[in-house]
Amino acid sequence: METKIPFSWPNFRFNTEWTLFLDRDGVINERLPDDYIKSWDEFKFLPGVLEAMGVFALNFRRIFIVTNQAGIEKGLYSHEDLKNIHEQMMEYIIYHGGRVDEIYYCPYKGDLDPLCRKPNPGMALEAKKDFPDIEFKHSIMIGDSLSDIAFGNNLGMRTILVGNKSDESSKYTNAIPDCRIDSLADRALYLNGK
Repeated sequence: METKIPFSWPNFRFNTEWTLFLDRDGVINERLPDDYIKSWDEFKFLPGVLEAMGVFALNFRRIFIVTNQAGIEKGLYSHEDLKNIHEQMMEYIIYHGGRVDEIYYCPYKGDLDPLCRKPNPGMALEAKKDFPDIEFKHSIMIGDSLSDIAFGNNLGMRTILVGNKSDESSKYTNAIPDCRIDSLADRALYLNGK
């Protein structure tokens, strides 16, 4: 049975001491159906994302991208290919007034349930090791899949589900977002009071 999540804003307040965790594919850039972004030529920012990143830079103490990238283990692209994609992505984000403190990724498939792969907490724990001032109870996770929401829920974060991705596995039935939005730009408009 499908549960409908109402479009609403969570009833919580946060300030510039909070941390923002963002998924990448389907949140920052267009997701390729049944495929991976293997080169910069395939990377397309979603509408309003670059402007949104500028707003987030003013509203969050720390901003991280946490992304599962199993295409590396599958041999579809390399660590170097992913580094090149992220370097070019960052150039655009910075040019538009945005900021990302660090990008964490998991190169493994889910079959062995690696700690780094969302919904497991490995990437957040790595961020906490690198930036000890992070408090997960004062963090927000924005993602387009229930595994992203489960990742945030498992760490005590506030969570926001983006879009209407429907190919979710029933294993994430306990993943409950605080709210649902259509796009990252929606959240930025809310922060700007629009």
